Amino acid sequence: MVYREILQRGQKIILVVVDGIGGLPVLGGFTEMELAHLPNLDALARKYPVGALEPVAAGITPGSGPAHLSLFGYDPLNYRIGRGILEALGVGLEVRKGDLAIRGNFATVRDGVVVDRRAGRIPTEENRRLIEKLKAIDKVGDVEVIWKSGKEYRFVLLLRGEGLSENVRETDPGKEGLPPVAPEPTIPEGEKTARILKEIYRRAVEILKDEERANYFLLRGYATYPDIPTFQERWGLRAFGTAAYPMYRGLAKLVGMDVPDDTPDFESELKALEESWDKYDFFYIHFKDADKAGEDGDWKRKVEALQTFDSYVPRLLGLGGVLAVTGDHDTPCLIRGHSWHYVPLLIASKRAGVPTAWHFTERESLKGSLGLRRSTELMGLLLATAGWLKKYGA
Repeated sequence: MVYREILQRGQKIILVVVDGIGGLPVLGGFTEMELAHLPNLDALARKYPVGALEPVAAGITPGSGPAHLSLFGYDPLNYRIGRGILEALGVGLEVRKGDLAIRGNFATVRDGVVVDRRAGRIPTEENRRLIEKLKAIDKVGDVEVIWKSGKEYRFVLLLRGEGLSENVRETDPGKEGLPPVAPEPTIPEGEKTARILKEIYRRAVEILKDEERANYFLLRGYATYPDIPTFQERWGLRAFGTAAYPMYRGLAKLVGMDVPDDTPDFESELKALEESWDKYDFFYIHFKDADKAGEDGDWKRKVEALQTFDSYVPRLLGLGGVLAVTGDHDTPCLIRGHSWHYVPLLIASKRAGVPTAWHFTERESLKGSLGLRRSTELMGLLLATAGWLKKYGA
């Protein structure tokens, strides 16, 4: 890899991922970023260059896993990683070779139809109570069944035994108003796993039958542990990552970043980063609330979330080094989900390029001097801006 051949010592780098940052016009032709009052980000946009990133490829809507891998400089088309492994690592489960990790959502089912895929976003305390009940299912045949709560409605189901396979249909239908999908094998190799999951469901439905909201769960992101180089092997940087939600902690752990466990909100994430400043070269920090509001289609709440993030910008700048602000993907309220659109990018460093914008918005980013690039190119830009790269060739 050419980057590894020309590395030298440089400045520290902070990559802030504002999950779901961008959107589409929702009121009077304005997007959520344009409606938000973002004095700190706008000031940076007037002083430093902006641009836009394509998470995977034209028209491809990414999940959070591949979108983050792109930002970390891994081509997600070469590293296909199921969400289950990320959730499992994020909640602190030990994952062994051959284990099958599955991401679970508590859900509400009425008359055989999914009416709420997130069970009303039940609080984490309720999740823990339900998981304790489900732990009664600890073995099916020769397969050990391990349950672990995540945040809000999310949890991890880990299967440990011989002959387990990812090749089973996910049970999440993808939207409300449809029945859950049966966990049928997609190829013969998945028959044992499908049989195990059907038995787990049979017992679990009986355990949850009297719950008002979380009377069912949906499974997706089946995954075993992948073979992937660490961030330090790839880029030569000592890396630290912090996030409130388990899946994003899992992403950071997957690529070998050091990750603190007790960071339930952005304030605690930032405090953990500040306390670790002297030990690392690269810092990843994740802000979730804009994505949550976008998935709910609540543009007012997304505007508020963006404004909340903006209030933290001076504190991030005060640390020093090169600061990059972007998203893993856009989550337009108009779509109520992830989208394939270009994601705004800002790099706060005079070495990064020419400032062209008046505001940090989707429209301004598309015209910025950083250009329109694939997310996999971001690490090259950051390494160069922070002075980590020597000249290549004579």
